[in-house]
Amino acid sequence: MKEDNKDVKLLNEELWSKRMTAEIMMMKRKTTADKNNRIKEIRRNNTREKEVVQVLKKKDELTWEEVIVIYMEERIYVPNNKKIREEILKKNHNLVDIGHPEQQWMSELLKRNYWWPGLKEDIKEYIQECFRCQQNKVQHQKKSGELHLLEISQGL
Repeated sequence: MKEDNKDVKLLNEELWSKRMTAEIMMMKRKTTADKNNRIKEIRRNNTREKEVVQVLKKKDELTWEEVIVIYMEERIYVPNNKKIREEILKKNHNLVDIGHPEQQWMSELLKRNYWWPGLKEDIKEYIQECFRCQQNKVQHQKKSGELHLLEISQGL
């Protein structure tokens, strides 16, 4: 057995716990800051699809507007702005801690907080364009057999 770590000193439990707590708090602050920045961007881009305007007119308790941000079924409506939507897709797909989630998992992550018409299709398209996902994609097809040369007839 190798003793690669014989000269390595481990942090005592209290210091390790403080370090992990600090890192978790920093991650939470960053996530909150990212979400707040996205909400500010959404407020600046106050465009609405017809479908959203129609739902708002119904005035049901599942849809409401709060300081220019529209909530639909407790999720933030993201306006038709490619830059904002792509940023949200990127932040929920290129995750450091869990990697690149597949389509269904990413859909679950996004649907917790956001909604826009065509969300499912946008997720599918984003994943299909992700180089790393396509590179690591599992092939479910049988491997092709050997190729055989065809005989070429000499004359008609």
